[in-house]
Amino acid sequence: MRRTRAQKTVNKVISFEQCPAKTYVDKIDGSIVLGRNVFNHCQIVGEVARALLSRWPAALHKLFPSDAHFVAACHDIGKVSPTFYEKLRRACRESTLPSLTDIQPEIEAQWGGHAGVSQVTAEAIGVSRLLAAVLGQHHGFRPETAIYRADSEIFGGLEWHAERVALVAALKDALQGDWPQLTHPSQARLLAGLTSVADWIGSGPQFEDPQQDWQPLISQALDDAGFIPPQLLQALHFDDIFGFAPHPIQSTLVETITDPGVYVLEAPMGQGKTEAALYAAYRLLAAGRASGIYFALPTQLTSNKLYDRFIPFLEKILQPGCRHRRGLLLHGQAWLMQSEMGEEGRPGGAWFQQAKRGLLAPFAVGTVDQALMAAMNVKHGFVRAFGLAGKVVILDEVHSYDIYTGTILNALVSLLRELGCTVIVLSATLAQARREQLLQAPVSSRHYPLITALPEHALTATEIPALPPAARTVNLTLQRQDAAALEEALVRAEQGQQVLWVENTVAGAQAIFQVLAARAADLGIVCGLLHSRFTQTHRQRNEDQWVALFGKQGWPQRGRQGRILVGTQVLEQSLDIDADFLISRFAPTDMLLQRLGRLWRHEQTPRVACARAEAWMLVPDLADAIASPAAFGDSAAVYSPYVLCRSLQSWQQRDEINLPHDIRGLIEETYAVREEDGDMARWLYELEHGSLRGTQRRVGRQDLQRLAQATLATAGDTKSDVAVSTRYSEQDTQDTLLLRRIVYVSEQKSTELTLLDGRTVVLPAQRHKLSPAGWRTLSITLMREIVSLRPALAPPASDRARLEKLGLHHIFYLGNSPQEDALLRIALVDDSDRLTTLDGQALPGKHEHHYRNDLGYKIVKQKD
Repeated sequence: MRRTRAQKTVNKVISFEQCPAKTYVDKIDGSIVLGRNVFNHCQIVGEVARALLSRWPAALHKLFPSDAHFVAACHDIGKVSPTFYEKLRRACRESTLPSLTDIQPEIEAQWGGHAGVSQVTAEAIGVSRLLAAVLGQHHGFRPETAIYRADSEIFGGLEWHAERVALVAALKDALQGDWPQLTHPSQARLLAGLTSVADWIGSGPQFEDPQQDWQPLISQALDDAGFIPPQLLQALHFDDIFGFAPHPIQSTLVETITDPGVYVLEAPMGQGKTEAALYAAYRLLAAGRASGIYFALPTQLTSNKLYDRFIPFLEKILQPGCRHRRGLLLHGQAWLMQSEMGEEGRPGGAWFQQAKRGLLAPFAVGTVDQALMAAMNVKHGFVRAFGLAGKVVILDEVHSYDIYTGTILNALVSLLRELGCTVIVLSATLAQARREQLLQAPVSSRHYPLITALPEHALTATEIPALPPAARTVNLTLQRQDAAALEEALVRAEQGQQVLWVENTVAGAQAIFQVLAARAADLGIVCGLLHSRFTQTHRQRNEDQWVALFGKQGWPQRGRQGRILVGTQVLEQSLDIDADFLISRFAPTDMLLQRLGRLWRHEQTPRVACARAEAWMLVPDLADAIASPAAFGDSAAVYSPYVLCRSLQSWQQRDEINLPHDIRGLIEETYAVREEDGDMARWLYELEHGSLRGTQRRVGRQDLQRLAQATLATAGDTKSDVAVSTRYSEQDTQDTLLLRRIVYVSEQKSTELTLLDGRTVVLPAQRHKLSPAGWRTLSITLMREIVSLRPALAPPASDRARLEKLGLHHIFYLGNSPQEDALLRIALVDDSDRLTTLDGQALPGKHEHHYRNDLGYKIVKQKD
């Protein structure tokens, strides 16, 4: 068979000592120059990994195999190859390295680049497939190497392979390590995460100059990357941290959690589940049984608000000089401002965003989505697993996830157990079957409140009843007319009451808000709106204002005027807000119970004399709803019609509810499996098997479960962590940058971007024009102009080459493949609040896209 040019035998062999591993940008003229050789870089990464592990609690070292640092060091042995060597040689403006002939560096993508060569080399010298795969996937993806051999001529033949083998021998001698034996596949996942993180840190700016001695720099590089062991204050009591004595249920949970494992706390809203979980986490940290805390919540709003409670907690448990008191957290901008990482962790890199990097911080609060990807087959999912290993992972409001997300969550909980984590599951409304799925153990108690414990070495779960709080009664009205509810909301607010109105869709919340706001202004009533389709700047402003007004901070201002806060499901979870009167679009039982938890939450809350604990539910007629889900309106596209009908049957005859006494019964009445007939049998069949109404396809639970299982780390090809969906019905994963104006100034080789508030920032086209700190500051500014949208709602995809010319690749991760459109989308907002393309043209399609500071991102069907 005739050889192609790329397959001709290489006419030179370059020793591993001469092979370059890195290039870097000269800070003076911006030119690309050669950095360290492969041996030096591998040695640095190995020592970074060793030092990183030394900073973990001693009790958690057992999670890693011996000589883990040596595996990390060997990640780049594949850079001793002709295609990689020639790629770096050609990238430099000036190079003293000898050239190779008949080499095409661009074909490296066929085998996953140098990482693929690392993998096949390791397999050839007898390393287990599991360990070899750790080397192959250190850039996030599993390379396709099945058709290649380590001595293939395309990799340089036997001579270049011998150099790679010699490099491994040199690393064994330098690092005093060897290939370890793995006891469990989860160890390979941890090793892969350690390898990638050590590579990022070892590729940082501290190690760029090959003339500089690297060994003294390792400790400072780890500090700069944020990997500083927390310094805790010891022997703190519950009231030392929170300022009040624990409730009985809080004490019981803390006494139960003494070892890693899985623990479920079911208790009513407002019973201090958060404080109980945090104190249990503190005790494990103080005992050296945990490496940190990740608090995972369903939405950005709930994680933002929990973060506000998390900061005082850290200030109480950490020593005054501990750096982590300064907010090295997922939602703290200090994480971006203070930490320094190489390659994918720099601005514009795939892991610069705080939502991802927060998993590596010792203390973080964020959405559950980043944690879920630790169990999924996504790019660098193993880095997320590494970031969570040994931590206390608190999963709040787990009832709010559908079977797709719930299936991934089950896999995550299993993985976390293998990673030495303590998993604390919090919920007010958890069905018994769901509890069994999370624990993967049978349970039987119907007591409420309840603690269920499954420590790391236990074979069966222990169920511990807890003392319920004092009962309270909420009056209920099932209302079929929106107009009557609108009038009632205005009347109550005019009396001085604080009214909460919860819708099931963003469009529904925007429509109700516009009606109320138009009428409220003349009545001295203030209206607010909270949902997910605001830029981070406006969302944070709205959240800070309205959560404070409806929370304890707002008590002094509460009696000054009536207020109406309209929002979506973001209002129903983990927020310490307290309304006098609640109006809610009908939803599944567990969601309604959560919304009722925002009503008359605290006895001490000041209220006007005429207020009473009352909620109105906006419902259709039950017979109409069973006959056709269209009776639920847009809610039937958000929630299963069968579950909505079952819920309505459970609530239909109620004019009051006793909390917490009625919670367990309502949940089981709604979700217990039963035989159905007539229309209800049809909706149950659709729930399980899916349906097609017109052009809209509803996927059934069985297919959702299969789809979710296909995303797990044990299945299929590695997917992008940007495009993957952790939630089937709410894929708010499309980042869209909103600006007033964007202009490239060719004379200055820079781009001027005008923000929504009129401010202008300048984005250099060349990276060396700003310091790393300058890039981080600019990145934070622009990230706050992002709104997250479902792809179907977002503006059209942007051309990658155009965005790179504008310099946006220095700020945002645009994707991995040059052939694809950029992951980031951009739209301009004109003076009439309409969105346009970068060229000022109307967005294509049958809808107009608008953005207003008070309404957020709104889509309106165009008039004929």
